[in-house]
Amino acid sequence: MIYRAIIAGVGVSAAALLAAGALAQGVPDPDATAQGDVALTIYNNDLALVQDVRQLAIAQGQSRVEFPDVSARIQAETLSFAAANTTIIEQNFDYDLLTPTKLMEKAIGQTVTLLRTNLATGTETRERAKVLSTAGGVVIQIGDRIEVLRDDGLPVRVIFDRVPPNLRARPTLSVNLDSSRGGTRPVSLRYLTGGLGWSADYVALYNESAGTIDMQGWVTLTNNTGTTFHRADTVLVAGDPNNGGGRGGYSQRGMTRAGTEAADREQLGDFYLYPISGRTTVANAQTKQVSFLDVQSVPARKIYAITVGFEQNDQNPRNVESRIAFSTSRDQGLGDALPAGTVRFYQRDREGTPQFIGENQIGHTPMGSDLSLVTGDAFDITVKAEIEKREEITASEWEKSARYRVYQDGKPVSTVEVERPKTFYRTTMRYTLTNAKAEAVAVDLTQVGLSRSWWGDDTRVTFEDIKGEQLNADRRRYTVPVPAEGERVIRVTYETRY
Repeated sequence: MIYRAIIAGVGVSAAALLAAGALAQGVPDPDATAQGDVALTIYNNDLALVQDVRQLAIAQGQSRVEFPDVSARIQAETLSFAAANTTIIEQNFDYDLLTPTKLMEKAIGQTVTLLRTNLATGTETRERAKVLSTAGGVVIQIGDRIEVLRDDGLPVRVIFDRVPPNLRARPTLSVNLDSSRGGTRPVSLRYLTGGLGWSADYVALYNESAGTIDMQGWVTLTNNTGTTFHRADTVLVAGDPNNGGGRGGYSQRGMTRAGTEAADREQLGDFYLYPISGRTTVANAQTKQVSFLDVQSVPARKIYAITVGFEQNDQNPRNVESRIAFSTSRDQGLGDALPAGTVRFYQRDREGTPQFIGENQIGHTPMGSDLSLVTGDAFDITVKAEIEKREEITASEWEKSARYRVYQDGKPVSTVEVERPKTFYRTTMRYTLTNAKAEAVAVDLTQVGLSRSWWGDDTRVTFEDIKGEQLNADRRRYTVPVPAEGERVIRVTYETRY
């Protein structure tokens, strides 16, 4: 509260003084830049490579050259400097920027001018004051009295005699050079910086009757470097390069099968490049969106699915997941590698207006992958899993079902010399599926928990109403047709060692 009035006052005063030429240093044109030919390579993990080629006059011998308009979040240790007939001796990065708050902090122990205006008469009075502290508020000394500048509604401006030499209007890099000849020549700067990033967002319009989606892909650029990059040649890198801080990575949510097709894009090592068409200005504190994907009529289908744990005993029915499945393969129409991001699905209502129906995230997805993305829970479709019966069985009964033995990696696993006592169980699971829709549906029900490590991997299915598909030692999937406005009950019996 106290500080706000002072900061506002500083801004007005500085503008007035600059207009009158009272300050030794002027405020630069916000649209002006000292940058040259700029190229940006932006990664997903808050990292970017800046390459800036400027034409500069360099004196013969040793001299100091300043480079304003570099990123305020430059990683100075990554700087590379190149100029013909020139070597670098020392570099400094000044990132203490000129702000009202910094001006006041730098004025501690110095004398400033307070300009007060009488609201009734409009009379202005000036007093010289010494700044004592800015901790929690501004404490000043005027003559023999100590005052705290208050936010009391009275117009007060603070006038500074000069701008401190170590405050910069823009982030500035300075280097000490030694050149064997004088003259103007191209100077190349290259450095890594934080504060520049990008993410991918996808808008998918699902047509349920046609079984297709129309998909648009957008790149969202963000710039929080404190610097605007003017007319930059920009390329985006999809992948996770290790920058010493560990790999961030993206989980492969929704990918049911990884693709094996090479995308028709330029690659840099093991990463894909997504260049931005034409040069673009990436302004500081700005979010910019650029389209990179626009395809129509990609085959897609809706899937209802649910996962059930072994010996799960639901007290109440659970809604199944609603998923939309599609492929990124070339022959399916999408035909591209997809950078990690968020896919948002829409569907037209009866009046033809697109309505939002859910979203999910994807990791970096190779071309040719199959995706099955959860958009939400199905309102009308439920499953209730219950243990209908569980009993111990004898060793002889267990041996009778040996032909149903499920092997892991093609053979039984046994790593002990003494077997556990031969106690076996027969469990019958009952699954009750309901459908309140006006049309029949099929639900993918996946039973998990069928493998219990080395001592319990021999799970046998001795009876099932519907033939299941064994996905692996731990998972078995059933595709269950459920009639319109109806119910379907199926039972499966398992014999286990646990």
